[in-house]
Amino acid sequence: MARWGRNVIPVSPGQYQVHLHVPYFLPPKVGPADFTTVVAPGQTTELEYRCPLWTFSRGSLGPPPQKYNGVGITIGIFGGLFAFSFLCCIGTILLNS
Repeated sequence: MARWGRNVIPVSPGQYQVHLHVPYFLPPKVGPADFTTVVAPGQTTELEYRCPLWTFSRGSLGPPPQKYNGVGITIGIFGGLFAFSFLCCIGTILLNS
């Protein structure tokens, strides 16, 4: 099991299937991501994982730099909530004047 931050995991040369996710309450696994890498003798391989901004999106895993998934839906939801709040405030002001 890995921890937050940089992890060094010594492995023998070969092909590896790497799977990462963030443990959470509901759903129990957030941002699953898979990556297959081949490690040659004497070689190091650096992978970067980014958990998603939207809980139900996939994470991204691979050579750095990796992007955050779920940006569009997060902006859409927060933008929609902002617009709804703004319209409610304007409506309240117009009704009270």
